[in-house]
Amino acid sequence: MAQQLLMPKATAVWLVDNTALSFDQIAQFCKLHPLEVKAIADGESAQGIKGLDPIATGQLSRDEIARAEANPNHKLKLSEPKVRVPESKRKGPRYTPVSKRQDRPNAILWLVRNHPELKDAQISRLVGTTKSTIEQIRERTHWNSANLAPMDPVTLGLCSQIDLDLEVERASKGRPLPTAAELGATLESARETEKLPFGDNEREEEKEIDADAVFAKLKSLKSNRDEDEDDNQHF
Repeated sequence: MAQQLLMPKATAVWLVDNTALSFDQIAQFCKLHPLEVKAIADGESAQGIKGLDPIATGQLSRDEIARAEANPNHKLKLSEPKVRVPESKRKGPRYTPVSKRQDRPNAILWLVRNHPELKDAQISRLVGTTKSTIEQIRERTHWNSANLAPMDPVTLGLCSQIDLDLEVERASKGRPLPTAAELGATLESARETEKLPFGDNEREEEKEIDADAVFAKLKSLKSNRDEDEDDNQHF
């Protein structure tokens, strides 16, 4: 991808104010019309725009500006960037190395079993396969179904964990919430637990205890203690 100048008009403002370059040279470098550069110099255009120093941004060198000032026919050239930004890859089927292609059926089986919410197109993006192969593995009609073993595609190096999580999150959007039967047994509600006969038998037994019977028992214990003391005194 060809390198482009950052903020052309702001750069033109700086070059007009800080160099002796011609309007044509600035226009050619900033991809502007010479009349627009002249309007910037006359204060009729780019009012309020702060000049951007191309030397500070690493897009021009002082030597390059000096050469252009000395030779009106010299065309300014952008400096080579110090950091190369990789170009974004085109969207398309994921490329799978030949050495790992034999593992794709095992990865597809793992995805089908562990993430049934994933669509065939998502599985195809993750491991770089075809919908027909996914259907064959899903329906157990693949020629090698008997020997397939589910294996995590992240462990196999067919996709990254971030890509897998992203596809699972996309597939989960819009799905209905799981029902109580799918979640399994849950705790009883407070209303239900209040109806349980817990502690009722103990309350009934407490009600049956008579106060007179309790005091009579205490009196008998006291009388027995007094008799024991009298017998000890006789001895």
